[in-house]
Amino acid sequence: MAVLKLEEVVKRFGDFTAVDELSFSAPEGKVFGFLGGNGAGKTTTLRMVLDILRPTSGRIEVLGRRPGPAVAPELGFLPEERGLYRKMTPLETVTYFGQLKGMGGRQAARAGAELIERFGLSQWAKQPVERLSKGMAQKVQLAAALVNGPRLLILDEPFSGLDPVNQAVLEETILDLARTGSSVIFSTHVMQHAERLSDRLLLLSRGRKVFEGTPDQARARLPVKITLSSRSDPSGLPGVRAVRPAGEADAEGWREWEVDLKRGADPAEVLQACMAGGVPLRRFETRRASLHEVFLHLVGDKAEPLEQAA
Repeated sequence: MAVLKLEEVVKRFGDFTAVDELSFSAPEGKVFGFLGGNGAGKTTTLRMVLDILRPTSGRIEVLGRRPGPAVAPELGFLPEERGLYRKMTPLETVTYFGQLKGMGGRQAARAGAELIERFGLSQWAKQPVERLSKGMAQKVQLAAALVNGPRLLILDEPFSGLDPVNQAVLEETILDLARTGSSVIFSTHVMQHAERLSDRLLLLSRGRKVFEGTPDQARARLPVKITLSSRSDPSGLPGVRAVRPAGEADAEGWREWEVDLKRGADPAEVLQACMAGGVPLRRFETRRASLHEVFLHLVGDKAEPLEQAA
């Protein structure tokens, strides 16, 4: 079952088209990465999913229903723009958000206390939010998104502004949720997060879908690269598209080579050809394309700015 479906969704603001005939589906019980540069249309799309904005045209289905108040109690949402009541304590905050989602006061307080403990915030549970570090405040906001035990958790740029330690904590939390059967959709413009977390992903550029599938399917859009150390130029090997020397040869004639393969070529066949043809090797390594490289390949000079992870 898909927890989220979009069919030819368009969102215009005057003459500007923010989302352009976007169709995709996110499967239940998986982590779905929603990727693209700044201004690609990710936040606008998620706001339509949450019924904050209405689409100009097209159809959206969330947990089998139209977006709106009826489905809201089954959702959890962490917005890109963080917002907490500075004078409230973490426990009060999480309890309050639980009640907003239809939970009873005791039920919300009990679930809130469990989440506060889970995220290592017990000793700050009764301190005002304004005294917490940015990383701890992020955990409070995440707990508020999780307090109602949502079937679908939506995270909009959840890693924004976090240091590497807290980014790692949040990544592990997302993986824990997936391991317990939760469905998670998160947007990001940092491809490394998506590479580590996503079961499936969508690449978005200027409001249009440029790819949907698994990370392996995305990386397969570009051929495998090989780095080898040899005394011979590997240009004539089968399946080789281009060769670049990496540095100067040493005193014994060994040199590093960067080898690009043709689409569909098998690195194992190149290695076998080296051995059969008597091409001496001191090193032979393969590297698949990163999602960052795939995105730039698919979008080219139209790509919005991306960031490398810290």
